[in-house]
Amino acid sequence: MLINDFLTYLQYEKRYSPHTLQGYRTDLQQFEAFLEKEQFGDLPQVEAMHIKNFMVSQLQLGLVESAVNRKLSSLKSFFKFLHREGVIISNPTALVRNLKTPKKLPVFIEEVKMDELLDGEHTFDDTFAGRRDRLVVELLFGTGMRLSELINLKEEDLNSFEETVKVLGKRNKQRIIPLHKPLLSEAKEFMALKNLQNFGNKSPYLIVTNSGDQAYPNLIYRIVNSCLKLVSTQGKKSPHVLRHSFASSLLNRGADLNAIKELLGHASLAATQVYTHNSVERLKSIYKQAHPRA
Repeated sequence: MLINDFLTYLQYEKRYSPHTLQGYRTDLQQFEAFLEKEQFGDLPQVEAMHIKNFMVSQLQLGLVESAVNRKLSSLKSFFKFLHREGVIISNPTALVRNLKTPKKLPVFIEEVKMDELLDGEHTFDDTFAGRRDRLVVELLFGTGMRLSELINLKEEDLNSFEETVKVLGKRNKQRIIPLHKPLLSEAKEFMALKNLQNFGNKSPYLIVTNSGDQAYPNLIYRIVNSCLKLVSTQGKKSPHVLRHSFASSLLNRGADLNAIKELLGHASLAATQVYTHNSVERLKSIYKQAHPRA
Protein backbone atom coordinates (compact mmCIF):
# COMPACT_ATOMS: atom_id res chain seq x y z
CA MET A 1 0.00 0.00 0.00
CA LEU A 2 2.78 2.42 0.94
CA ILE A 3 4.68 1.60 -2.25
CA ASN A 4 1.57 2.23 -4.35
CA ASP A 5 1.02 5.58 -2.62
CA PHE A 6 4.60 6.55 -3.39
CA LEU A 7 4.33 5.50 -7.04
CA THR A 8 1.10 7.47 -7.39
CA TYR A 9 2.92 10.50 -6.01
CA LEU A 10 5.74 10.07 -8.52
CA GLN A 11 3.30 9.64 -11.39
CA TYR A 12 0.98 12.57 -10.73
CA GLU A 13 3.04 14.99 -8.66
CA LYS A 14 6.53 14.46 -10.09
CA ARG A 15 5.30 13.48 -13.58
CA TYR A 16 7.80 10.64 -13.91
CA SER A 17 7.75 8.56 -17.08
CA PRO A 18 6.31 5.00 -17.12
CA HIS A 19 9.83 3.65 -17.63
CA THR A 20 11.11 5.46 -14.52
CA LEU A 21 8.09 4.39 -12.49
CA GLN A 22 8.73 0.77 -13.42
CA GLY A 23 12.31 1.10 -12.20
CA TYR A 24 11.16 2.42 -8.82
CA ARG A 25 8.51 -0.28 -8.57
CA THR A 26 11.03 -3.05 -9.25
CA ASP A 27 13.57 -1.71 -6.75
CA LEU A 28 11.01 -1.30 -3.96
CA GLN A 29 9.41 -4.69 -4.56
CA GLN A 30 12.84 -6.32 -4.42
CA PHE A 31 13.53 -4.57 -1.11
CA GLU A 32 10.16 -5.66 0.24
CA ALA A 33 10.85 -9.25 -0.83
CA PHE A 34 14.23 -9.07 0.92
CA LEU A 35 12.58 -7.92 4.16
CA GLU A 36 10.07 -10.77 3.98
CA LYS A 37 12.89 -13.27 3.42
CA GLU A 38 14.64 -11.86 6.48
CA GLN A 39 11.32 -12.13 8.33
CA PHE A 40 11.12 -8.38 8.70
CA GLY A 41 8.22 -7.15 6.59
CA ASP A 42 7.18 -3.91 8.27
CA LEU A 43 8.44 -1.00 6.12
CA PRO A 44 7.83 1.77 8.71
CA GLN A 45 10.12 -0.09 11.15
CA VAL A 46 13.07 -0.35 8.75
CA GLU A 47 16.45 0.77 10.08
CA ALA A 48 19.71 1.66 8.37
CA MET A 49 21.14 -1.82 8.95
CA HIS A 50 18.32 -3.42 6.95
CA ILE A 51 19.11 -1.20 3.98
CA LYS A 52 22.84 -1.91 4.25
CA ASN A 53 22.15 -5.66 4.43
CA PHE A 54 19.97 -5.35 1.34
CA MET A 55 22.81 -3.62 -0.52
CA VAL A 56 25.20 -6.39 0.46
CA SER A 57 22.73 -9.01 -0.76
CA GLN A 58 22.52 -7.28 -4.12
CA LEU A 59 26.31 -7.27 -4.46
CA GLN A 60 26.33 -10.98 -3.64
CA LEU A 61 23.83 -11.53 -6.45
CA GLY A 62 26.37 -10.07 -8.84
CA LEU A 63 25.13 -6.49 -9.26
CA VAL A 64 27.78 -3.84 -9.81
CA GLU A 65 28.16 -0.93 -7.42
CA SER A 66 26.43 1.57 -9.71
CA ALA A 67 23.36 -0.68 -9.99
CA VAL A 68 23.17 -1.04 -6.20
CA ASN A 69 23.49 2.74 -5.81
CA ARG A 70 20.54 3.17 -8.16
CA LYS A 71 18.44 0.94 -5.93
CA LEU A 72 19.61 2.90 -2.90
CA SER A 73 18.49 6.09 -4.65
CA SER A 74 15.02 4.58 -5.03
CA LEU A 75 14.94 3.71 -1.34
CA LYS A 76 16.12 7.19 -0.37
CA SER A 77 13.28 8.78 -2.35
CA PHE A 78 10.75 6.33 -0.91
CA PHE A 79 11.69 6.84 2.75
CA LYS A 80 11.95 10.60 2.26
CA PHE A 81 8.36 10.46 1.04
CA LEU A 82 7.28 8.39 4.07
CA HIS A 83 9.03 10.82 6.42
CA ARG A 84 7.38 13.84 4.82
CA GLU A 85 3.98 12.12 5.03
CA GLY A 86 4.50 11.42 8.73
CA VAL A 87 4.52 7.63 8.31
CA ILE A 88 7.98 7.36 9.88
CA ILE A 89 9.67 9.52 12.51
CA SER A 90 13.16 9.47 10.99
CA ASN A 91 14.59 8.56 7.60
CA PRO A 92 16.79 5.41 7.87
CA THR A 93 18.51 6.10 4.55
CA ALA A 94 20.04 9.29 5.93
CA LEU A 95 22.72 7.12 7.54
CA VAL A 96 23.47 5.07 4.42
CA ARG A 97 26.10 6.19 1.93
CA ASN A 98 26.48 5.29 -1.71
CA LEU A 99 29.03 2.68 -2.65
CA LYS A 100 32.20 3.91 -4.28
CA THR A 101 32.19 3.29 -8.01
CA PRO A 102 34.98 3.44 -10.57
CA LYS A 103 34.65 6.49 -12.78
CA LYS A 104 33.66 5.47 -16.29
CA LEU A 105 34.04 7.68 -19.32
CA PRO A 106 31.11 7.88 -21.74
CA VAL A 107 31.33 5.38 -24.59
CA PHE A 108 31.03 6.98 -28.01
CA ILE A 109 31.44 6.16 -31.69
CA GLU A 110 34.09 8.06 -33.62
CA GLU A 111 32.89 10.54 -36.23
CA VAL A 112 34.58 8.69 -39.08
CA LYS A 113 32.71 5.51 -38.16
CA MET A 114 29.39 7.35 -37.94
CA ASP A 115 30.05 8.81 -41.40
CA GLU A 116 30.83 5.32 -42.66
CA LEU A 117 27.56 4.04 -41.20
CA LEU A 118 25.28 6.83 -42.38
CA ASP A 119 26.88 7.40 -45.78
CA GLY A 120 27.24 3.73 -46.68
CA GLU A 121 25.28 2.77 -49.79
CA HIS A 122 24.14 -0.60 -48.45
CA THR A 123 23.62 0.17 -44.76
CA PHE A 124 19.90 0.96 -45.11
CA ASP A 125 17.47 -0.11 -47.82
CA ASP A 126 14.59 1.95 -49.24
CA THR A 127 11.82 -0.02 -47.53
CA PHE A 128 9.70 1.60 -44.85
CA ALA A 129 11.64 -0.19 -42.11
CA GLY A 130 14.96 0.74 -43.68
CA ARG A 131 14.11 4.42 -43.94
CA ARG A 132 12.78 4.40 -40.38
CA ASP A 133 15.91 2.72 -39.00
CA ARG A 134 18.12 5.28 -40.74
CA LEU A 135 16.05 8.14 -39.29
CA VAL A 136 16.30 6.64 -35.80
CA VAL A 137 20.11 6.63 -35.97
CA GLU A 138 20.23 10.06 -37.62
CA LEU A 139 18.00 11.62 -34.96
CA LEU A 140 19.85 10.11 -32.00
CA PHE A 141 23.25 11.11 -33.38
CA GLY A 142 22.08 14.41 -34.87
CA THR A 143 20.24 15.76 -31.83
CA GLY A 144 21.56 13.87 -28.78
CA MET A 145 18.02 13.19 -27.59
CA ARG A 146 17.29 10.40 -25.14
CA LEU A 147 15.58 7.13 -26.02
CA SER A 148 12.34 8.11 -24.26
CA GLU A 149 12.39 11.49 -25.99
CA LEU A 150 12.72 9.85 -29.39
CA ILE A 151 9.87 7.43 -28.74
CA ASN A 152 7.53 10.23 -27.66
CA LEU A 153 8.50 12.57 -30.51
CA LYS A 154 5.50 13.58 -32.61
CA GLU A 155 5.40 14.75 -36.20
CA GLU A 156 4.08 18.12 -35.04
CA ASP A 157 7.23 18.63 -32.95
CA LEU A 158 9.29 19.18 -36.09
CA ASN A 159 9.39 22.79 -37.27
CA SER A 160 10.44 22.97 -40.93
CA PHE A 161 10.46 26.77 -41.00
CA GLU A 162 12.69 27.16 -37.94
CA GLU A 163 14.63 23.94 -38.72
CA THR A 164 14.22 22.75 -35.15
CA VAL A 165 12.61 19.97 -33.17
CA LYS A 166 10.80 20.35 -29.84
CA VAL A 167 11.72 17.68 -27.32
CA LEU A 168 9.93 16.84 -24.07
CA GLY A 169 12.64 15.83 -21.63
CA LYS A 170 12.84 14.77 -18.01
CA ARG A 171 10.38 16.38 -15.57
CA ASN A 172 8.32 17.42 -18.62
CA LYS A 173 10.89 20.09 -19.45
CA GLN A 174 10.78 21.18 -23.08
CA ARG A 175 13.82 22.17 -25.11
CA ILE A 176 14.40 23.16 -28.72
CA ILE A 177 17.15 21.44 -30.72
CA PRO A 178 18.36 22.64 -34.14
CA LEU A 179 18.14 20.21 -37.07
CA HIS A 180 20.64 20.26 -39.92
CA LYS A 181 19.03 20.39 -43.37
CA PRO A 182 19.79 16.80 -44.47
CA LEU A 183 18.27 15.42 -41.26
CA LEU A 184 15.17 17.60 -41.61
CA SER A 185 14.78 16.44 -45.23
CA GLU A 186 15.17 12.83 -44.13
CA ALA A 187 12.42 13.28 -41.53
CA LYS A 188 10.04 14.95 -44.00
CA GLU A 189 10.60 12.23 -46.60
CA PHE A 190 9.94 9.57 -43.98
CA MET A 191 6.69 11.22 -42.90
CA ALA A 192 5.55 11.27 -46.53
CA LEU A 193 6.45 7.59 -46.85
CA LYS A 194 4.61 6.78 -43.62
CA ASN A 195 1.45 8.41 -44.96
CA LEU A 196 1.56 6.05 -47.95
CA GLN A 197 1.52 2.94 -45.76
CA ASN A 198 -1.70 1.00 -45.31
CA PHE A 199 -1.75 1.37 -41.55
CA GLY A 200 -5.08 0.90 -39.82
CA ASN A 201 -4.35 3.85 -37.57
CA LYS A 202 -2.88 7.31 -38.00
CA SER A 203 -0.26 7.62 -35.28
CA PRO A 204 0.86 11.13 -34.29
CA TYR A 205 4.27 9.75 -33.32
CA LEU A 206 7.15 10.15 -35.74
CA ILE A 207 8.81 6.78 -35.17
CA VAL A 208 6.46 3.82 -35.48
CA THR A 209 6.61 0.06 -35.82
CA ASN A 210 6.10 -1.84 -39.07
CA SER A 211 2.39 -1.94 -38.23
CA GLY A 212 2.12 1.79 -37.53
CA ASP A 213 2.05 1.74 -33.73
CA GLN A 214 4.20 3.95 -31.50
CA ALA A 215 7.76 2.65 -31.25
CA TYR A 216 8.87 0.98 -28.01
CA PRO A 217 12.27 0.85 -26.25
CA ASN A 218 13.31 -2.66 -27.33
CA LEU A 219 12.67 -1.83 -30.99
CA ILE A 220 14.97 1.21 -30.83
CA TYR A 221 17.61 -0.83 -28.97
CA ARG A 222 17.54 -3.50 -31.67
CA ILE A 223 17.80 -0.94 -34.46
CA VAL A 224 20.74 0.88 -32.91
CA ASN A 225 22.53 -2.31 -31.87
CA SER A 226 22.32 -3.88 -35.31
CA CYS A 227 23.52 -0.66 -36.98
CA LEU A 228 26.44 -0.02 -34.65
CA LYS A 229 27.61 -3.61 -35.05
CA LEU A 230 28.45 -2.72 -38.65
CA VAL A 231 31.07 -0.15 -37.64
CA SER A 232 32.07 -0.86 -34.03
CA THR A 233 33.39 -3.80 -32.04
CA GLN A 234 32.92 -2.19 -28.62
CA GLY A 235 30.60 -3.96 -26.21
CA LYS A 236 28.11 -1.17 -25.59
CA LYS A 237 25.91 -0.31 -28.56
CA SER A 238 22.86 1.34 -26.99
CA PRO A 239 20.93 4.46 -28.06
CA HIS A 240 22.68 6.35 -25.27
CA VAL A 241 26.01 5.73 -27.01
CA LEU A 242 24.75 7.90 -29.87
CA ARG A 243 23.82 10.61 -27.36
CA HIS A 244 27.39 10.45 -26.03
CA SER A 245 28.71 10.53 -29.60
CA PHE A 246 26.67 13.65 -30.33
CA ALA A 247 28.07 15.48 -27.29
CA SER A 248 31.65 14.33 -27.83
CA SER A 249 31.59 15.42 -31.48
CA LEU A 250 30.32 18.90 -30.57
CA LEU A 251 32.95 19.32 -27.85
CA ASN A 252 35.79 18.13 -30.08
CA ARG A 253 34.74 20.69 -32.68
CA GLY A 254 34.89 23.55 -30.20
CA ALA A 255 31.28 23.87 -29.01
CA ASP A 256 30.72 25.72 -25.75
CA LEU A 257 30.07 23.41 -22.81
CA ASN A 258 27.03 25.41 -21.68
CA ALA A 259 25.52 25.13 -25.17
CA ILE A 260 26.02 21.35 -25.10
CA LYS A 261 24.36 21.27 -21.67
CA GLU A 262 21.26 22.99 -23.08
CA LEU A 263 21.13 20.75 -26.14
CA LEU A 264 21.33 17.62 -23.98
CA GLY A 265 18.79 18.90 -21.47
CA HIS A 266 21.09 18.42 -18.48
CA ALA A 267 19.93 20.00 -15.23
CA SER A 268 23.48 20.96 -14.22
CA LEU A 269 26.79 21.59 -15.92
CA ALA A 270 28.41 18.85 -13.84
CA ALA A 271 26.59 16.19 -15.86
CA THR A 272 27.96 17.66 -19.09
CA GLN A 273 31.53 18.07 -17.89
CA VAL A 274 32.10 14.31 -18.08
CA TYR A 275 32.57 14.76 -21.84
CA THR A 276 35.61 16.96 -21.28
CA HIS A 277 37.45 13.86 -20.08
CA ASN A 278 36.99 12.24 -23.48
CA SER A 279 38.31 15.40 -25.11
CA VAL A 280 41.38 15.39 -22.87
CA GLU A 281 42.03 11.70 -23.59
CA ARG A 282 41.80 12.45 -27.32
CA LEU A 283 44.36 15.26 -26.96
CA LYS A 284 46.67 12.95 -25.01
CA SER A 285 46.44 10.36 -27.76
CA ILE A 286 47.26 12.94 -30.44
CA TYR A 287 50.13 14.27 -28.34
CA LYS A 288 51.65 10.81 -27.89
CA GLN A 289 51.45 10.12 -31.61
CA ALA A 290 52.73 13.49 -32.78
CA HIS A 291 55.26 14.79 -30.26
CA PRO A 292 58.83 13.55 -30.86
CA ARG A 293 59.56 13.27 -27.12
CA ALA A 294 56.29 11.65 -26.12
